[in-house]
Amino acid sequence: MTLSINDQNKLDAFWAYCVKNQYFNIGYPESADFDYTNLERFLRFSINNCGDWGEYCNYLLNSFDFEKEVMEYFADLFKIPFEKSWGYVTNGGTEGNMFGCYLGREIFPDGTLYYSKDTHYSVAKIVKLLRIKSQVVESQPNGEIDYDDLMKKIADDKEAHPIIFANIGTTVRGAIDDIAEIQKRLKAAGIKREDYYLHADAALSGMILPFVDDAQPFTFADGIDSIGVSGHKMIGSPIPCGIVVAKKENVDRISVEIDYISAHDKTITGSRNGHTPLMLWEAIRSHSAEEWKRRITRSLDMAQYAVDRMQKAGINAWRNKNSITVVFPCPSERVWREHCLATSGDVAHLITTAHHLDTAQIDKLIDDVIADFNLHAA
Repeated sequence: MTLSINDQNKLDAFWAYCVKNQYFNIGYPESADFDYTNLERFLRFSINNCGDWGEYCNYLLNSFDFEKEVMEYFADLFKIPFEKSWGYVTNGGTEGNMFGCYLGREIFPDGTLYYSKDTHYSVAKIVKLLRIKSQVVESQPNGEIDYDDLMKKIADDKEAHPIIFANIGTTVRGAIDDIAEIQKRLKAAGIKREDYYLHADAALSGMILPFVDDAQPFTFADGIDSIGVSGHKMIGSPIPCGIVVAKKENVDRISVEIDYISAHDKTITGSRNGHTPLMLWEAIRSHSAEEWKRRITRSLDMAQYAVDRMQKAGINAWRNKNSITVVFPCPSERVWREHCLATSGDVAHLITTAHHLDTAQIDKLIDDVIADFNLHAA
């Protein structure tokens, strides 16, 4: 199989483009400082993790042994005994969130899903795909869910089995919903713990909070029923991926036996690439807890540096506790397009993921934001 000269030139041009822009990202949560060259040899194989990594599968080219160790790691990280948990390596945070919402709906088929206005846009898609009843809850100015409005909507709906979608780091503002407060209010409203479901979307912060000294509650020990985390955000991966972890007793409700592959399937997608489990396995096996902590601390320090610089220049920049997302007034289109910033309404943000080893790129952005601010203030 041979490409034409034109096609080869097209590929080579795209390679040069990727090399040039490898570390461009400052507006979106993606860590580009990974190196999986040790795994390149596996790209010659069709590795498919269809089925359950805990069982035999007739499709022999799978990376189940590695996926199992990945899930052991995250069960421990999120404080649930491994034997009482089940999860898998997903295609990304959206699939993990769909899995959590799916479990909630299967447990409470007539329940209503409650999520805040600051929730990732994919949840509205999940609602349509699952055909689940839902209510959008107001957010506080910092992006956190409005607990009063949450409880008002549950009461108005006379909902006996609410399915709560909690953000552990919202998309735009990096806000963390207080799951302890949510559970306290549900209890005060007379809703028993066994009568509601609590999913945590920790796409970004799920690999931040385990490594800070004063983490907000977000684990199974804190009361969640399932959690989704992205693998390409704080860990870093050339292929979008994620992890979902749930209580095994809940997952067993959705298990289906597939005679075609002589295995059970509990996943959303069925066929799953077996390469990203290898990448996540290498990432967690090659980094100690102390190394992750240093990585996270550097990112948090960079975020605070950006806040301090902009505030010193009179720009209302801020961040939520334990967040690497820095929120500030949206600059002109010229600036946000040049720096590929994420914008929403009247705000923009920068995100100090781990490939920012110094402040050069952050300083360039801040210099342009300050100049833009002064230009329009004149």
